[in-house]
Amino acid sequence: MIYLDNAATSSPKPACVIEAVCAAMKNFGNSGRAVHGKAMDASRTIYEARSKIAALFNCSRPQNVVFTCNSTEALNMAIFGILNVGDHVISTDLEHNSVLRPLYRLMEQGVEVDFLPADIKGCINYDDFATHIKENTKAIICTHASNLTGNLLDIKRIGEFAFNHKLIFIVDASQTAGAIPIDMEAMHISILCFTGHKSLLGPQGTGGLCVAEGINIRPLKCGGTGVQTYLKDQPDELPTHLEAGTLNGHGIAGLLAALNFIEEVGAKNIHAQELKLMQKFYAGVKEIPGMKIYGDFSSDRAPIVTINFADVPSGELADILAEEYDIATRPGAHCAPRMHEALGTVGQGAVRFSFGYANTQEDVDTALAALRSICL
Repeated sequence: MIYLDNAATSSPKPACVIEAVCAAMKNFGNSGRAVHGKAMDASRTIYEARSKIAALFNCSRPQNVVFTCNSTEALNMAIFGILNVGDHVISTDLEHNSVLRPLYRLMEQGVEVDFLPADIKGCINYDDFATHIKENTKAIICTHASNLTGNLLDIKRIGEFAFNHKLIFIVDASQTAGAIPIDMEAMHISILCFTGHKSLLGPQGTGGLCVAEGINIRPLKCGGTGVQTYLKDQPDELPTHLEAGTLNGHGIAGLLAALNFIEEVGAKNIHAQELKLMQKFYAGVKEIPGMKIYGDFSSDRAPIVTINFADVPSGELADILAEEYDIATRPGAHCAPRMHEALGTVGQGAVRFSFGYANTQEDVDTALAALRSICL
């Protein structure tokens, strides 16, 4: 199979990731629950992973890295743990349902939300942030890159705006963490939410949030932490304040191996290779008559090209690619309903090609040949 669905999850994983998960399953005890060898091995690995993530994103300290099972859980923690009835928040049309659905639920409870509109290329007007500021505005919540178009938002610019207006800035880095540089301090990011299984090249079931100093989040869950057992509430200190129950130590071991792999190869090198493949595909696909391509390709972006051909339903085109050419893509609505409304693709959906470090030039050539065969 030619796998071009890396925006959903990266595949295949580096061999070191698989080996690390298997070794952890053989050897780990439960982190934080004892001081015997197996428990301590798990604890040391988890702490090393926290330290690597803190360094990668310039988070103030490892303890401020909180592990979750994915970015959706991290975003739920951040959104429900920060906002209160009567607050106002600004978001965008680029968001995934992992941001939208928590916000819609809070809107029903009395939180005000404004969404900056996206244009036909899926871009926002940054001046619109200023027009939506209110006395009760508390936060800005936005993605770093659209999972539908691959368009990047200028989170440094947005972060400076948030900082100047004393707003909490929450970033969904699901599509970019590990591939595109993120500096929490320089970008004034209050809470960075990430998943481990996409550009971080780690296992599914891993993710987390990095919390800036001075940001207080109400726990989404409560329960066992292995420490301060006689407290009736969750401990106040991070990360245990937000981590209830046994962590996915096996997955975090794999994530640590992935972080080491990225460090060895170089995140810039990985991103450059993925962009080269994406640009080659984009250059070829835009020459096919009747092809519609979505997004802004004028600057740096996530390695995604999303298309439609004529009026062919996106699911039908993706099925032909999978069944007749063994090419994996993602059709449909991509959990990004507001973006499809902006692009005018609600009825048709779209077919997303997303490139990863394991892809090759030959993969791109084969995918282009398949599209030409289908569409010409």
